[in-house]
Amino acid sequence: MDVDTRLLRYFAAIAEEGNLTRAAHRLFVSQPSLTKQLKHLESQLGVRLFTRSSTGMKLTEAGHVLAARVPPVLAGWDAAVSETRGAARVLRVGFLSSAANDATQDVVAAFGKVRPGWRVDLRQAPWSDPTAGLAAAEVPVALLRLPFPGEETFGVRTLFSESRCVALPSTHRLAGRDSVPFREVRDEPVIVAPALKGAWRDHWLAMSERDGREVRVGAVVERPDEFLSAIAGGYGIALVPSSASHFHSRPDVVYVPVTGVSPSEVAVAWLPDAGEAAADFVRCCLEVTRSRRTGCGTRWG
Repeated sequence: MDVDTRLLRYFAAIAEEGNLTRAAHRLFVSQPSLTKQLKHLESQLGVRLFTRSSTGMKLTEAGHVLAARVPPVLAGWDAAVSETRGAARVLRVGFLSSAANDATQDVVAAFGKVRPGWRVDLRQAPWSDPTAGLAAAEVPVALLRLPFPGEETFGVRTLFSESRCVALPSTHRLAGRDSVPFREVRDEPVIVAPALKGAWRDHWLAMSERDGREVRVGAVVERPDEFLSAIAGGYGIALVPSSASHFHSRPDVVYVPVTGVSPSEVAVAWLPDAGEAAADFVRCCLEVTRSRRTGCGTRWG
Protein backbone atom coordinates (compact mmCIF):
# COMPACT_ATOMS: atom_id res chain seq x y z
CA MET A 1 0.00 0.00 0.00
CA ASP A 2 1.34 3.44 -0.96
CA VAL A 3 0.73 6.42 1.35
CA ASP A 4 1.49 10.05 0.48
CA THR A 5 4.17 11.45 2.80
CA ARG A 6 2.05 14.60 3.12
CA LEU A 7 -0.62 12.53 4.87
CA LEU A 8 2.01 11.27 7.29
CA ARG A 9 3.17 14.82 8.00
CA TYR A 10 -0.44 15.84 8.67
CA PHE A 11 -0.89 12.88 11.00
CA ALA A 12 2.33 13.69 12.87
CA ALA A 13 1.28 17.32 13.37
CA ILE A 14 -2.11 16.31 14.79
CA ALA A 15 -0.47 13.75 17.06
CA GLU A 16 2.03 16.31 18.36
CA GLU A 17 -0.48 19.14 18.79
CA GLY A 18 -3.35 17.01 20.08
CA ASN A 19 -5.69 19.50 18.49
CA LEU A 20 -6.99 19.90 14.93
CA THR A 21 -7.13 23.68 15.01
CA ARG A 22 -3.54 24.06 16.23
CA ALA A 23 -2.31 21.46 13.76
CA ALA A 24 -4.10 23.22 10.89
CA HIS A 25 -2.49 26.54 11.85
CA ARG A 26 0.92 24.90 12.04
CA LEU A 27 0.50 23.30 8.61
CA PHE A 28 -1.11 26.34 6.96
CA VAL A 29 -4.16 24.40 5.80
CA SER A 30 -7.83 24.80 6.66
CA GLN A 31 -9.26 22.66 9.43
CA PRO A 32 -11.88 21.04 7.13
CA SER A 33 -9.11 20.11 4.68
CA LEU A 34 -6.98 18.62 7.47
CA THR A 35 -9.94 16.61 8.76
CA LYS A 36 -10.57 15.30 5.25
CA GLN A 37 -6.94 14.23 4.83
CA LEU A 38 -6.95 12.48 8.21
CA LYS A 39 -10.06 10.53 7.24
CA HIS A 40 -8.37 9.60 3.96
CA LEU A 41 -5.34 8.23 5.84
CA GLU A 42 -7.55 6.28 8.23
CA SER A 43 -9.49 4.87 5.26
CA GLN A 44 -6.27 3.79 3.53
CA LEU A 45 -4.99 2.08 6.67
CA GLY A 46 -8.38 0.68 7.65
CA VAL A 47 -7.95 1.76 11.28
CA ARG A 48 -8.99 4.61 13.53
CA LEU A 49 -6.02 6.72 14.57
CA PHE A 50 -7.65 9.19 16.96
CA THR A 51 -10.62 9.48 19.26
CA ARG A 52 -12.20 12.90 19.05
CA SER A 53 -13.65 14.82 21.98
CA SER A 54 -14.28 18.37 23.13
CA THR A 55 -10.79 18.40 24.70
CA GLY A 56 -8.95 17.49 21.51
CA MET A 57 -7.55 14.52 19.62
CA LYS A 58 -6.32 11.46 21.51
CA LEU A 59 -4.31 8.73 19.81
CA THR A 60 -5.83 5.26 19.71
CA GLU A 61 -3.62 2.24 20.34
CA ALA A 62 -3.10 1.94 16.58
CA GLY A 63 -2.40 5.66 16.44
CA HIS A 64 0.32 5.36 19.07
CA VAL A 65 2.03 2.66 17.01
CA LEU A 66 1.97 4.82 13.87
CA ALA A 67 3.07 7.93 15.80
CA ALA A 68 6.18 6.07 16.95
CA ARG A 69 7.04 4.95 13.42
CA VAL A 70 6.29 8.09 11.39
CA PRO A 71 9.11 10.45 12.53
CA PRO A 72 11.97 8.13 11.43
CA VAL A 73 10.10 7.33 8.20
CA LEU A 74 9.79 11.04 7.36
CA ALA A 75 13.37 11.74 8.43
CA GLY A 76 14.58 8.92 6.18
CA TRP A 77 12.54 10.18 3.26
CA ASP A 78 13.75 13.76 3.73
CA ALA A 79 17.33 12.53 3.82
CA ALA A 80 16.77 10.50 0.65
CA VAL A 81 15.30 13.53 -1.13
CA SER A 82 18.16 15.76 0.02
CA GLU A 83 20.80 13.27 -1.09
CA THR A 84 19.06 12.74 -4.44
CA ARG A 85 18.92 16.45 -5.18
CA GLY A 86 22.50 16.80 -4.00
CA ALA A 87 23.59 14.13 -6.44
CA ALA A 88 21.76 16.01 -9.18
CA ARG A 89 23.30 19.28 -7.94
CA VAL A 90 19.95 20.95 -7.37
CA LEU A 91 19.12 23.22 -4.41
CA ARG A 92 15.43 23.97 -4.00
CA VAL A 93 14.80 27.42 -2.50
CA GLY A 94 11.39 28.63 -1.36
CA PHE A 95 10.43 32.26 -1.47
CA LEU A 96 7.60 34.68 -0.88
CA SER A 97 7.04 37.17 -3.67
CA SER A 98 7.68 40.07 -1.30
CA ALA A 99 11.01 38.63 -0.13
CA ALA A 100 12.67 37.73 -3.45
CA ASN A 101 13.61 40.75 -5.54
CA ASP A 102 16.29 42.22 -7.77
CA ALA A 103 19.10 40.88 -5.56
CA THR A 104 17.94 37.28 -5.82
CA GLN A 105 19.71 36.69 -9.12
CA ASP A 106 22.91 38.07 -7.62
CA VAL A 107 22.60 35.50 -4.82
CA VAL A 108 21.98 32.71 -7.33
CA ALA A 109 25.01 33.83 -9.36
CA ALA A 110 27.19 33.93 -6.25
CA PHE A 111 26.00 30.46 -5.28
CA GLY A 112 26.90 29.21 -8.77
CA LYS A 113 30.47 30.41 -8.27
CA VAL A 114 30.71 28.65 -4.91
CA ARG A 115 29.17 25.46 -6.28
CA PRO A 116 29.90 25.21 -10.02
CA GLY A 117 27.45 23.02 -11.90
CA TRP A 118 24.69 23.40 -9.31
CA ARG A 119 21.21 24.72 -10.17
CA VAL A 120 18.94 26.73 -7.85
CA ASP A 121 15.30 25.72 -8.19
CA LEU A 122 13.28 28.71 -6.96
CA ARG A 123 9.81 27.78 -5.71
CA GLN A 124 7.30 30.56 -5.00
CA ALA A 125 4.98 29.90 -2.07
CA PRO A 126 1.47 31.35 -1.70
CA TRP A 127 0.89 33.89 1.06
CA SER A 128 -1.08 31.21 2.90
CA ASP A 129 2.32 29.72 3.82
CA PRO A 130 4.57 32.43 5.31
CA THR A 131 7.29 29.78 5.88
CA ALA A 132 7.64 29.47 2.08
CA GLY A 133 7.66 25.69 2.23
CA LEU A 134 9.92 25.19 5.26
CA ALA A 135 7.15 24.01 7.60
CA ALA A 136 6.30 21.09 5.31
CA ALA A 137 9.99 20.41 4.56
CA GLU A 138 9.29 21.07 0.88
CA VAL A 139 12.46 23.19 0.71
CA PRO A 140 15.59 23.26 2.89
CA VAL A 141 16.07 27.04 2.69
CA ALA A 142 13.83 30.03 1.93
CA LEU A 143 13.65 33.79 1.52
CA LEU A 144 10.80 35.19 3.60
CA ARG A 145 9.52 37.95 5.86
CA LEU A 146 9.80 38.20 9.64
CA PRO A 147 8.10 37.35 11.84
CA PHE A 148 6.73 34.00 10.65
CA PRO A 149 5.04 31.11 12.53
CA GLY A 150 7.42 28.54 14.03
CA GLU A 151 10.38 30.86 13.49
CA GLU A 152 12.15 29.53 16.58
CA THR A 153 12.41 26.01 15.09
CA PHE A 154 14.50 27.10 12.08
CA GLY A 155 17.82 28.75 11.49
CA VAL A 156 17.17 32.42 10.66
CA ARG A 157 19.37 35.33 9.58
CA THR A 158 17.97 38.79 8.91
CA LEU A 159 19.18 40.25 5.62
CA PHE A 160 17.77 43.78 5.73
CA SER A 161 14.82 45.86 6.91
CA GLU A 162 12.70 48.36 5.05
CA SER A 163 10.00 50.82 5.94
CA ARG A 164 6.36 50.07 5.22
CA CYS A 165 3.79 51.96 3.22
CA VAL A 166 0.05 51.69 2.73
CA ALA A 167 -1.37 50.36 -0.53
CA LEU A 168 -4.46 52.32 -1.62
CA PRO A 169 -6.73 52.45 -4.66
CA SER A 170 -5.74 55.40 -6.86
CA THR A 171 -9.14 56.98 -6.15
CA HIS A 172 -8.66 56.95 -2.37
CA ARG A 173 -8.88 60.27 -0.52
CA LEU A 174 -5.28 59.86 0.72
CA ALA A 175 -3.78 58.72 -2.58
CA GLY A 176 -2.08 62.04 -3.29
CA ARG A 177 -0.37 62.42 0.09
CA ASP A 178 3.41 62.33 0.49
CA SER A 179 2.97 60.28 3.66
CA VAL A 180 0.20 59.33 6.05
CA PRO A 181 0.15 58.57 9.80
CA PHE A 182 -1.13 55.06 10.49
CA ARG A 183 -3.86 56.46 12.74
CA GLU A 184 -5.53 57.93 9.64
CA VAL A 185 -5.99 54.51 7.99
CA ARG A 186 -6.27 52.08 10.90
CA ASP A 187 -10.08 52.09 10.82
CA GLU A 188 -10.27 51.22 7.11
CA PRO A 189 -11.07 47.65 5.96
CA VAL A 190 -7.92 45.67 5.18
CA ILE A 191 -6.88 43.03 2.66
CA VAL A 192 -5.38 40.01 4.43
CA ALA A 193 -3.71 36.70 3.59
CA PRO A 194 -5.23 33.37 4.72
CA ALA A 195 -2.25 32.64 6.98
CA LEU A 196 -2.57 35.79 9.08
CA LYS A 197 -2.27 34.17 12.51
CA GLY A 198 -0.34 35.09 15.63
CA ALA A 199 2.77 37.24 15.31
CA TRP A 200 2.55 37.20 11.48
CA ARG A 201 -1.01 38.52 11.60
CA ASP A 202 -0.20 41.06 14.30
CA HIS A 203 2.74 42.48 12.34
CA TRP A 204 0.95 42.98 9.02
CA LEU A 205 -2.14 44.40 10.68
CA ALA A 206 -0.02 46.58 13.02
CA MET A 207 -2.03 45.33 15.99
CA SER A 208 0.22 47.04 18.54
CA GLU A 209 -0.43 50.41 16.87
CA ARG A 210 -4.24 50.11 16.68
CA ASP A 211 -4.98 51.16 20.26
CA GLY A 212 -7.40 48.27 20.61
CA ARG A 213 -9.44 49.11 17.52
CA GLU A 214 -11.08 46.16 15.81
CA VAL A 215 -9.76 45.02 12.44
CA ARG A 216 -12.26 45.01 9.58
CA VAL A 217 -11.38 42.48 6.87
CA GLY A 218 -12.28 43.62 3.36
CA ALA A 219 -11.00 40.57 1.45
CA VAL A 220 -8.81 37.48 1.88
CA VAL A 221 -6.27 36.81 -0.89
CA GLU A 222 -3.43 34.34 -1.52
CA ARG A 223 -1.40 35.85 -4.36
CA PRO A 224 -0.11 39.26 -5.49
CA ASP A 225 -2.47 39.57 -8.46
CA GLU A 226 -5.50 38.91 -6.22
CA PHE A 227 -4.13 41.38 -3.67
CA LEU A 228 -3.68 44.16 -6.21
CA SER A 229 -7.11 43.60 -7.71
CA ALA A 230 -8.72 43.77 -4.27
CA ILE A 231 -6.90 47.03 -3.49
CA ALA A 232 -7.77 48.58 -6.86
CA GLY A 233 -11.40 47.48 -6.47
CA GLY A 234 -11.74 49.40 -3.22
CA TYR A 235 -12.26 46.37 -0.97
CA GLY A 236 -9.67 47.64 1.47
CA ILE A 237 -6.14 48.88 2.09
CA ALA A 238 -3.02 47.08 3.33
CA LEU A 239 0.35 47.68 4.91
CA VAL A 240 3.11 46.49 2.57
CA PRO A 241 6.91 46.75 2.31
CA SER A 242 8.09 49.93 0.60
CA SER A 243 9.61 47.82 -2.20
CA ALA A 244 6.09 46.82 -3.26
CA SER A 245 5.84 50.12 -5.13
CA HIS A 246 8.69 48.94 -7.35
CA PHE A 247 7.78 45.28 -7.80
CA HIS A 248 3.97 45.55 -7.89
CA SER A 249 3.38 48.79 -9.73
CA ARG A 250 0.08 49.37 -11.54
CA PRO A 251 -1.83 52.58 -12.37
CA ASP A 252 -4.89 51.91 -10.21
CA VAL A 253 -2.90 51.24 -7.01
CA VAL A 254 -0.76 53.79 -5.16
CA TYR A 255 1.75 53.29 -2.36
CA VAL A 256 2.01 56.01 0.27
CA PRO A 257 4.72 55.95 2.98
CA VAL A 258 3.12 55.38 6.39
CA THR A 259 4.47 56.59 9.73
CA GLY A 260 3.83 55.15 13.15
CA VAL A 261 4.46 51.48 12.29
CA SER A 262 7.52 49.26 12.61
CA PRO A 263 9.63 48.31 9.56
CA SER A 264 9.53 44.95 7.79
CA GLU A 265 12.46 42.53 7.76
CA VAL A 266 13.53 40.12 5.03
CA ALA A 267 15.39 37.01 6.16
CA VAL A 268 16.85 33.76 4.91
CA ALA A 269 15.74 30.73 6.93
CA TRP A 270 16.68 27.07 6.75
CA LEU A 271 15.89 23.65 8.18
CA PRO A 272 18.13 22.42 11.03
CA ASP A 273 19.45 19.61 8.81
CA ALA A 274 19.44 21.61 5.56
CA GLY A 275 22.91 20.48 4.47
CA GLU A 276 26.06 22.16 3.19
CA ALA A 277 24.57 23.41 -0.10
CA ALA A 278 21.89 25.31 1.81
CA ALA A 279 24.56 26.68 4.16
CA ASP A 280 26.47 27.97 1.13
CA PHE A 281 23.29 29.63 -0.16
CA VAL A 282 22.79 31.34 3.21
CA ARG A 283 26.36 32.64 3.12
CA CYS A 284 25.80 33.98 -0.39
CA CYS A 285 22.67 35.80 0.79
CA LEU A 286 24.63 37.46 3.59
CA GLU A 287 27.54 38.40 1.34
CA VAL A 288 25.31 39.92 -1.35
CA THR A 289 23.42 41.86 1.32
CA ARG A 290 26.65 43.27 2.74
CA SER A 291 27.95 44.25 -0.69
CA ARG A 292 24.74 46.05 -1.56
CA ARG A 293 24.80 47.99 1.68
CA THR A 294 28.27 49.29 0.92
CA GLY A 295 27.83 49.74 -2.85
CA CYS A 296 26.91 53.00 -4.49
CA GLY A 297 23.52 53.25 -6.10
CA THR A 298 22.67 49.59 -5.41
CA ARG A 299 19.74 48.34 -3.43
CA TRP A 300 17.92 45.25 -2.31
CA GLY A 301 14.21 45.79 -2.27
